[in-house]
Amino acid sequence: MNRPLDPGAPAEFRTDRLVDVLVPTRNRPAELAVTLSGLAAQDGVPGFGVVVSDQSDGEPAYAHPAAATMVRALRHRGHPVLLTRRLPRRGLAEHRAYLLAASTARYVLSLDDDVWLEPGTLHRLVTALGELGCGFVGNGVHGLSYADDVRPESHGHYEEWTGPPTPERIRPGTPEWNRARIHSAANLLHITEQLALPPGTWRAYKVSWIGGCVLYDRAKLVDAGGFDFWRRVQEKHQGEDVAAQLAVLARDGGAGILPSGAYHLESPTTVTDRDVEAWEVVLAEEDTPQPA
Repeated sequence: MNRPLDPGAPAEFRTDRLVDVLVPTRNRPAELAVTLSGLAAQDGVPGFGVVVSDQSDGEPAYAHPAAATMVRALRHRGHPVLLTRRLPRRGLAEHRAYLLAASTARYVLSLDDDVWLEPGTLHRLVTALGELGCGFVGNGVHGLSYADDVRPESHGHYEEWTGPPTPERIRPGTPEWNRARIHSAANLLHITEQLALPPGTWRAYKVSWIGGCVLYDRAKLVDAGGFDFWRRVQEKHQGEDVAAQLAVLARDGGAGILPSGAYHLESPTTVTDRDVEAWEVVLAEEDTPQPA
């Protein structure tokens, strides 16, 4: 019988680690178990922490025996894990703000609860962010059911950085906004195959935003406002990650990293009420002229 799972203590978790992984979840015990299994198999980044914040309607997803076993596996391998509940729900941005406040690590990986990371992914992202010195790097997620669906018309949006990423002010309607198209389906998988990168190498490319797996320099994310805009958007929203990344891009730049080791589980979404795009609200406020 599965024994009770120690949730951990928030005060003890907040220490100066190199990396913490922040995982929001709701009603996804199977997917959470897979996501945690990918983290448990990471190497090259000793002692990274993991925060799981659950907003399930019933018992928390981490109480499921499969997910609980992965929590224990992470702890057994030397990774602190903090398990929390964040109820009542007040929207995606508030949930991410709560997770961000739980960490004092130098870097934070914002990882969705339906993404599996292949071994070596976290190390590659940490290496890239350290070398590039920008605000964030990320892995666009592969949808393997699209592996045979090659879309060359989308590949043209791939453009590598030839030096360190520089700040960019990106808005809808610009060519830069269309960079997000390379993250659909399995486009990144096909681009990576074309590049035929030598083992152990990686490339940084230009992005507008990345969903699912983004490693931030925590201080730069906080300086850009983090997810504090949650108070200004209604509860039923999406696009909170886009809003935060656009702010970081404008201050410190960012990049996608190939190869991507992030794989989307392609499960049905648990976010069914999406009345508002958070980034639209934030950009409208930023771009409205202020009275003299």
